[in-house]
Amino acid sequence: MSRFILALILFGLLTGVGFGQEVTVELTNSIGMKLVLIPKGTFMMGSPESEKGHREYEVQHEVTLTRDYYLGMTEVTQAQYQKVMGENPSFFKGGKIKGDSSNHPVDNVSWDDVLAFCNGLSRLPEEKKAGRVYRLPTEAEWEYACRAGSKTAYSFADERNSPENYLWLFDNSDAQTHPVAEKKPNAWGLYDMHGNLYEWCSDWFGDYPKGAVSDPTGPQEGKDRVFRGGSWINVAADCRSADRGGSIPSSRKHYFGFRVALSSPEIPKQAEQGQDK
Repeated sequence: MSRFILALILFGLLTGVGFGQEVTVELTNSIGMKLVLIPKGTFMMGSPESEKGHREYEVQHEVTLTRDYYLGMTEVTQAQYQKVMGENPSFFKGGKIKGDSSNHPVDNVSWDDVLAFCNGLSRLPEEKKAGRVYRLPTEAEWEYACRAGSKTAYSFADERNSPENYLWLFDNSDAQTHPVAEKKPNAWGLYDMHGNLYEWCSDWFGDYPKGAVSDPTGPQEGKDRVFRGGSWINVAADCRSADRGGSIPSSRKHYFGFRVALSSPEIPKQAEQGQDK
């Protein structure tokens, strides 16, 4: 039995994953983008009132995600965006930074741009053949993956645990983005969930539901789309797991980026590929 299939079996036995248990199942697509399998589970979304930086629209509530899904190991890079879209809209390139910017996360992208990227990536021949349909994560999927089983303000515990080892923020970024995956990952192998760039999510921004919910997708309509995770321009409190904000879908800023999600129907196909190896 291959390691890949064994890992999948172990994931199938889990109803949730605790802090410190690493997600190890990965997928690499046709443009070299790595995605990590995130196992379904239940968690408390939002933050307690006692948390430093807590805002009134972060009311804690129980969320259950009933399906596994894949999430980009890193934010989408400038090179990956260029491969799919044929252009690089980033502010942080050329003379704005030292050296090659290809492995920096793509910035200055709107929610609408990101949707076009997901559609373009899904249409690539190898991705289409594999049946992969890319999308943005929901806000709940994003926070669940960011937390990686943790219940503290940050996935690496709290601000006393050397946040600069895990994220690029105002204190250490030198007012710019940095190449992805230079800081430590969270327990599930995801890099830069805190800091570097804010990340667009699929939801409209709005109040959280009251009580426990399953697979929430946000309000049916709204003015702003959700972004998460903080950026190079923010202080630590703005990079917490629960921190959230919103902006109009057409907004392009040099602190906006994204990572892609992929729904769980891809899993059986990956198991077959693992068996062939």
